[in-house]
Amino acid sequence: MSKPEKYILAIDLGTSGPKSALVSTRGQIIADAFVENDLYLSDGGGAEQDPAQWWESIIETCRAVLAEKRVPPDQIAAICCSSQWSGTVAVDAQGQPLMNALIWLDSRGSPYVHEIIGGPLKIQGYSPGKILKWIRLTGGAPSHSGKDSIAHILYIKNQLPDIYRQAYKFLEPKDYINLCLTGIFAASWDSITLHWVTDNRDINRIVYDDRLIRLSTIAREKFPDLVPPASVLGPLKKEIADELGLSRDVVVISGTTDIQAAAVGSGAVADFAAHLYIGTSSWLTCHVPFKKTHLSRNIASLPSAIPGRYFVANEQESAGVCLRFLRDTILFSNDGLTDAPAPDDFYARVDRLAAGAEPGSGGLLFLPWLYGERTPVDDHLIRGGFVNLSLDTTRAQLVRAVLEGVALNSRWLLYAVEKFTRRRIDPIRMIGGGALSDTWCRIHADVLDRPIEKVKDPLLANVRGAGLLGAAVMGHTSFDKIGGSVEIDAVFVPEPSNRQLYDTLFREFRATYKRIRKTCARLNTR
Repeated sequence: MSKPEKYILAIDLGTSGPKSALVSTRGQIIADAFVENDLYLSDGGGAEQDPAQWWESIIETCRAVLAEKRVPPDQIAAICCSSQWSGTVAVDAQGQPLMNALIWLDSRGSPYVHEIIGGPLKIQGYSPGKILKWIRLTGGAPSHSGKDSIAHILYIKNQLPDIYRQAYKFLEPKDYINLCLTGIFAASWDSITLHWVTDNRDINRIVYDDRLIRLSTIAREKFPDLVPPASVLGPLKKEIADELGLSRDVVVISGTTDIQAAAVGSGAVADFAAHLYIGTSSWLTCHVPFKKTHLSRNIASLPSAIPGRYFVANEQESAGVCLRFLRDTILFSNDGLTDAPAPDDFYARVDRLAAGAEPGSGGLLFLPWLYGERTPVDDHLIRGGFVNLSLDTTRAQLVRAVLEGVALNSRWLLYAVEKFTRRRIDPIRMIGGGALSDTWCRIHADVLDRPIEKVKDPLLANVRGAGLLGAAVMGHTSFDKIGGSVEIDAVFVPEPSNRQLYDTLFREFRATYKRIRKTCARLNTR
């Protein structure tokens, strides 16, 4: 008789909230649940979330998934987590959060990053000696934007010194969740990267570097111990196993960040196989067989969640959130003037409306930089908007322009990645909430001039990736097999007749950034 199939309880903490799912070792989603969380934005670039709410919501979603009783508890072998990256949770020695988490959107640490990266002589804002050291050892460097984890800690150190002194460790969101699950203070080689304090030259042995620690000005003891990616972190706490009705033999996998979990969940795990994620933010990434850095485009190959591998990291700050902004601020503000439709109905209407507008939106450009940008330009002061509005502009053109603006920024990412890899990236898999829209998939195919492969169940790519990662660690599958286990739902081929149009819009899109960046810097510098 064959052995019963094993399952992974996968957790993905996104900006909008956590999603939990039961994932088979072949990548099938058996059950899933989601709970929305609050986001607190403040003047000066603040962006925070409540770690206690994260944990309560994670327990709630895990209970909901397990309550469906699709799988006997003794067939659940492990828990594996992915989460939003570039966030910071300050915890005391008992593992309790000392304040809200500073998430990837928070840029308040920018002035303090400039202090540690600068010097009497600067190249693109960096002291030559410092930037050479960072690039040689880590593959990248702290970004000017102040949105890296190191910047968050510097903000706390300078603005909240009491919290800094009380903090036992500063943890990434994924590593905080693992602490809640196991009681172990640890970070994996991939999740620690954006602290820029590890020597990444040997992909099979990543360690803290004393020289980089000194450059950071952060005390060494504030950083967690390191564990390899794709490894067993430890056993699940007995009280949590009992609370969820799981076996006490369940182990917790070290897990990974959302970008890397998405790569696994999209099936794009081979070198140069790319995936495009469109969620609150967006990214275009692929694995590469080399360590390399392109400073001016803010792109580097960094340690992957897959052992022994590097991946290209680049991210667009505002993607799906642009649609939410359009809905909540422009079309249906909660001010008594209009009543907003339910979210699902709204996005269905957007899809139909945008599909009915002509490609190019009548020359209307939407700039999606609503909260600064990270790549391919590192600019936390840039802001977005509509360009070339006229009295002839229709609502359908406004809506389609938002979709096209995000796609044009995706093309900018693709341009940078292809320059970095020195090869054409073709085709591109698409996941995330944006992939639910066939119209947006078609727009991306036309704007990027690449076939777009829409992954089945694109909203579940991160939990699928966490599940498959856990299955590989437990020996139930291999990374070589993952690419073939992820199904493609549809393929969108570029329309040749739209090529010239989108080439023109892309040139104007990039030129517009160059024209407005100094204006935005003046308006947004305080």
